[in-house]
Amino acid sequence: MPESRQTMSRLDYACALVVVLIWGVNFAVMKYALQNITPMLLGALRYAAASLPLLLFVRVPRVPIRFVLAYGLVQGVGQFGLLFVAINLGMAAGVASLVLQTQAMFTLILAALFMGERTRPVQWVGVILATAGLGLIAASHGEGPGEMTLIGFSLTIAAALMWAISNLLVRHVSAIAPGYDAFAFIVWTSLVALPVFIALTVSFEGTSLDDLVAITWGGWATVFYLAVASTLVAYSLWTYLLKRHPSSRIAPFSLLVPVVGLATAAVTFDEWLTPLQWLGALGVLIGLMVNQFGERLLRRVWR
Repeated sequence: MPESRQTMSRLDYACALVVVLIWGVNFAVMKYALQNITPMLLGALRYAAASLPLLLFVRVPRVPIRFVLAYGLVQGVGQFGLLFVAINLGMAAGVASLVLQTQAMFTLILAALFMGERTRPVQWVGVILATAGLGLIAASHGEGPGEMTLIGFSLTIAAALMWAISNLLVRHVSAIAPGYDAFAFIVWTSLVALPVFIALTVSFEGTSLDDLVAITWGGWATVFYLAVASTLVAYSLWTYLLKRHPSSRIAPFSLLVPVVGLATAAVTFDEWLTPLQWLGALGVLIGLMVNQFGERLLRRVWR
């Protein structure tokens, strides 16, 4: 069985905060990249850079191949394919950083349904509050800065669901193959996503060599960031944390990602939330906090 400590070490907290910073900035980076690169091509370049240079040096992880394939398709193609298309179709980067963190809510629901993890009434209260907040955000769709299209919002919700599924896959892999190499797992699952993105970009975007030549230096820099920082570093650390601790203990750190994401989007793209979006964002964050910390707070109140 995977190690599940009662408390997190200082190293664990440091890893979690590094992930928060990388992923918070990630949304503005993706929006910048998509101004120069089509969504499926960006996915192909990201996972090519995250896998091909390392295949000769990183051994295949000692986990059943079905989980390597499943994680590569769900996390790589599912989560980021949907997210890239969502931002390309008008999802605001800052709002995306918030909405995507509903993966914590989906993780709770799916873990209860398929892994038998116990859920408590206060957690479902949190789900209801977060859902209401999402409804307000969805109602604020428009075309101005800081707003988003409804299709972009819907695809981001779908991407959050894919992330939640990948969280459960990691927990399951940790249960049947404890001690597996998290970095190797990310490298080889990135290879799984690569041919799918190539097929999608050729089939739907008609990408040619000229499109690669037209990518600016800034565009290549974003590909490097997405491949190395966001994929290899952040997801390896995230997988490392999920190996050592229950998903319910790690998922709450994602609540800090929107703080960085909203600030970065406001500074780089002038994406300031509308009053309705602020209200919805508050509902989502309160809901997720109640979901994760509500029972602990109730215990302290009733002592």
